[in-house]
Amino acid sequence: MIEQTPLDVTKLSPAAQKALGAGPGRMMASRGMLPLPPADQLAVLYQLAIDPDQNLANAARATAMGLPDTLIAGALRDAKLDPRVLDLFAQLVGDTASAFESIVENANTSDHTIATLAANGGAREIDRIAANEQRMLRHPEIIAAMYQNKAGRMSTIDRVVELAVRNNIRVPGLVAWDEIARAIQAHPAPASAETDALFAMVAEVETDETALVTGDAEKILEEQTDTGVEEDERIPWGKLSIPAKIRIATTGNATKRAMAIRDPVKMVATAAIKAGGVTEFEAARYASNAGLSEDVIKYIAMKREWTKLYGIKFSLCRNPKNAVTDTMKFLPFLREKDLAAIAKSRGVPSAVVAAARKLVTQRTSQPKK
Repeated sequence: MIEQTPLDVTKLSPAAQKALGAGPGRMMASRGMLPLPPADQLAVLYQLAIDPDQNLANAARATAMGLPDTLIAGALRDAKLDPRVLDLFAQLVGDTASAFESIVENANTSDHTIATLAANGGAREIDRIAANEQRMLRHPEIIAAMYQNKAGRMSTIDRVVELAVRNNIRVPGLVAWDEIARAIQAHPAPASAETDALFAMVAEVETDETALVTGDAEKILEEQTDTGVEEDERIPWGKLSIPAKIRIATTGNATKRAMAIRDPVKMVATAAIKAGGVTEFEAARYASNAGLSEDVIKYIAMKREWTKLYGIKFSLCRNPKNAVTDTMKFLPFLREKDLAAIAKSRGVPSAVVAAARKLVTQRTSQPKK
């Protein structure tokens, strides 16, 4: 994010300096009532828009948003315009086609500004930003913003991800980048209107995630063989490409993550558990599910924010998919009743049963204080 700091007035034109000088001229300038060249007017409006005087600032912002499209589009192309000015106008009028195009074309526009536009734009805007490969490689946060914006066409996202992978660029901000990169290499999907339409349809489907994210992760969950999610006939999951499934898994809600985490392709399931929106309650549900991939269970076992919860530790200990070495780390933290249950279990590795029995024996043989 660009910090909106005041411009150096001494570097502005004499006309702009006069408009920003002391006196009533400042309010007139904030209302667009002073004759100024277009580029000077934008600089003056920027300076007044960040003024501590809220009356001036509000008037300047209103004026900026009301400037004629032709005037503002031409002024925003000026290569001498300060990046801070371009950034503010991207926030104020970047949703208009002419202003957006001028800001994107201007080489002086900050990469951070372009990333913000990529995060909030529609499919057309994202396609336009994707045309500048040099800028994306220089500032891969733009690719991250495009990826997380559900409005972006899947074919466009596949192309920019492939660009990053081909140039050995690791895109920051995408926790499942390893899976995203592997998917585009192993399952390249040809750009097509069908691919775009399928992704858009699934991304737009609204699902109720209340049952999946509401609850107490500290409570020990009953044994489960499934995530408790029914197939939604509105979501043609099987028809999506692998890269599209991963994008849905990492940008969708809990219901879509629950579908992805059961996918037979491990990289899809792993991307789902890595998604930033996964709650502790979701993790607790998955920790007890022996039907999920070992990679998913391993990731949960490695996540300290989750394993600090007793319910998750216990669920992992009784899950046969959890690595024995990880289970051994959690067993000493279990309550005697829960240790006894694992010591009698037939669903966990024999080494875990033996370790649980040993701990039970040690605790029962110790004199009670």
